[in-house]
Amino acid sequence: MVQFLLFSSLLGLLLSGVIDGAATHGAAAKSCKNPIVRKEWRKLTTSEKGDYITAIKCLQSLPSQMKDKLPGAGSRFEDFQGTHILSTEFIHFVGHFQPWHRYMVATYESELRSRCGYKGAQPYWNWSEDVITNTSIFSSPVFDPDTGFGGNGPYVVNHGVPGIPIPGRTGGGCVKDGPFKDLVLNLGPLGNITKNPHCLTRDISPLMTNRVLTASKVALALSKPDFAHFDIQVQGGITWDTITYHGGGHLGIGGELGVIADIYASPGDPLFYLHHAQLDHLWWKWQGMNLEKRLKDIAGPDTQFAYPFDFHGPLPYKNVTLDFKLNMRGLVEDVTIGDVMDIRGGVLCYQYL
Repeated sequence: MVQFLLFSSLLGLLLSGVIDGAATHGAAAKSCKNPIVRKEWRKLTTSEKGDYITAIKCLQSLPSQMKDKLPGAGSRFEDFQGTHILSTEFIHFVGHFQPWHRYMVATYESELRSRCGYKGAQPYWNWSEDVITNTSIFSSPVFDPDTGFGGNGPYVVNHGVPGIPIPGRTGGGCVKDGPFKDLVLNLGPLGNITKNPHCLTRDISPLMTNRVLTASKVALALSKPDFAHFDIQVQGGITWDTITYHGGGHLGIGGELGVIADIYASPGDPLFYLHHAQLDHLWWKWQGMNLEKRLKDIAGPDTQFAYPFDFHGPLPYKNVTLDFKLNMRGLVEDVTIGDVMDIRGGVLCYQYL
């Protein structure tokens, strides 16, 4: 069985219910007259859930368009995963972490619609609703084998994959039910972009999910007065005690051996997009608390692990600005942070329910 060097490995080694309003911004803003509406997964009908999963399978069946950069990519779906692999060391623990992922998820959503005939919008997963008891995460509708993404993998002993130990991990093997139980992924682990067939694994840890994916942790982030402090709360740190809801979503579902816990190759698990859509939903909610000001509020370093993420000592860096270009590695046209600050203007056109 392929052993994954995971999201936790890199960290360890590197030691409601209403549509939010918005306004267009900047000279590059485009008209957004009919924004598509993103909904929480459990608010979709059974038919809508099926349509979304069918569209993912469609994208997984289309040929890669990035073979020159990703020789192992087996599909257009893996072009997205591969773009994330190529970009990982430049898009985490930096000031453009949230803008870059906002644009990536929106591009994925766009291709599900344009290439695969999907009529809906990218759903998000409000995981806070699934951490009420010590076992409720396993009953989340996202893990339903018939109307969701399938559940956990069987328990597998971690034979030496390094990283932060994840207490309470319960799986690690190949996902055994649901629409992606036979999914073959070709990219990863870590930075591998050559063909390396392996299955989709999950390794759920209720101890992690129930510690960091709570409504109180979300409220703490939303209470921050500016983007700099909000972003620190979203991205968190690289130790068990400092992981917050971004890393906690990856590690709570991926544990030590799950694909979504691989900081490079995590988009191989389709749940990646629901998790990051929720991160984007929360950023938009935070923006909406003072929209005029926060459409222009961005901060943080252009260099990974520079201040305020300088966990290993000081590094030279510059602060990102609205003019900072988001490098998409040829997946889609590059844009600036300023272009994606407003989800109903610039290059984006969606809203949240």
